[in-house]
Amino acid sequence: MKERILIAGIGNIFLGDDAFGVEVVRRLAARKLPDAVRVVDFGIRGFDLAYALMEGYEITILVDATPRGGEPGTLYTIEPDLRSAPAPQTGVSPAIDAHSMDPLRVLGLVKALGGECKRILIVGCEPEALDAEEQMQGRMGLSEPVERAAGEAADVIVSLTAKLLAEPGETLTKSSRETTLPVNP
Repeated sequence: MKERILIAGIGNIFLGDDAFGVEVVRRLAARKLPDAVRVVDFGIRGFDLAYALMEGYEITILVDATPRGGEPGTLYTIEPDLRSAPAPQTGVSPAIDAHSMDPLRVLGLVKALGGECKRILIVGCEPEALDAEEQMQGRMGLSEPVERAAGEAADVIVSLTAKLLAEPGETLTKSSRETTLPVNP
């Protein structure tokens, strides 16, 4: 069976909770998933993700720290409107820093290269903010609430992939293209 779903872990392990996506895909790699699912830790490698997106996956699930103003550890499942991704400009190559990851710029690069992202879902987690010193020097490891949320996120993704493979047109609730899951106590 051809792989139909790409689960892409995104994040920088040297910036605390930014490593959320990397940790979740590490946990998923230890699980038995259907043959139609590919799990990859992209870290901060935006070019690698862009080229992977061009391989024709029906669905890509990006797993990333997603600051949206909630409590640290809050999980979000989002289906972004791909029409809002930056369109390629004629004669201009999209700027991508080889040492960082900006998913919107990655989507713009895919468009600029002539590729198409069929469907993108995001499983994100509200990170705990780094203090000024941590922003300068970095911090290894996830905060407690994000660490707890990583296991729950892996469960959410396993359930989501099962639904997507069974009913490809259905993901989030019909009333919303975004869901927020409660914070773990």
